[in-house]
Amino acid sequence: MADLAAVPAPPAKVTAEERRAQLIAGGGAVIILISAAAALLPLGNGLDRAAVIGTMLVAGGLIEMIAGGLRSRNRGVAMLPGALTIVAGALLAVHPLHRFVPMVWLVIAWLGARGVVLGAATTQTRGSVRIWTMLAAATDLTLGAILLLGLSSSTLTLTLFGITSEIIRSFAWVVALSFVATGMLLMEVAACERT
Repeated sequence: MADLAAVPAPPAKVTAEERRAQLIAGGGAVIILISAAAALLPLGNGLDRAAVIGTMLVAGGLIEMIAGGLRSRNRGVAMLPGALTIVAGALLAVHPLHRFVPMVWLVIAWLGARGVVLGAATTQTRGSVRIWTMLAAATDLTLGAILLLGLSSSTLTLTLFGITSEIIRSFAWVVALSFVATGMLLMEVAACERT
C-alpha cells in the first residue's frame, strides 16, 4: 500500500479554456515586452525609428488579433483594435503617404480609432474585462489628445523642418503606453477566460 501512495498522480489534462487563456496571457506578456522595447527606442542611434515603430505596431496588432480570435465571446469586436493597429503600423513602416499625411496624424488617427472601438467594445463586455477595456480606451484617447495638443505647438516646426527625431521619439513613448494598456487588458481577459 505504501508504494501506491508514492506514485505521482498523472498530470491534469489542460482544458481548451485553460489553453486559450494561456495563449491570451502570453500574447499580453509579449505586447508588454514590445512596449518596453518601444520605450527604449529613443536610445537607439542610426535606426529608422518610424519603420521600427511601424513594425512594432504590426507585431502588436497581429498578437492582439490572434488573442481576440481566441476569446470565447466577442471575437470580432476584440480583433478590430488589432486590425487597426496593423494598418497603422504598415502605414508607418512604409509611409507611402508621407507627402500628404504627416506621421503624427497617422498616430493620432490610430489612437483615436482604437479608443473609439475599445469604447464601443465596453458595451459588449462585463465585469473586470469591461473596466480594463475602458482603461485601454481612455489611455488611447488621452494619448491621442496629448499628441494633438502637442501638435499645435509643433506645427511650425513640422511645417519648416518636417518630422524631427524628437517627435518620432514621442511616438515611441505613446506606443509603449498604449501597448502597456493593451497587454494588461489581455492579461485580464486571460484571467477571466480561466473562470
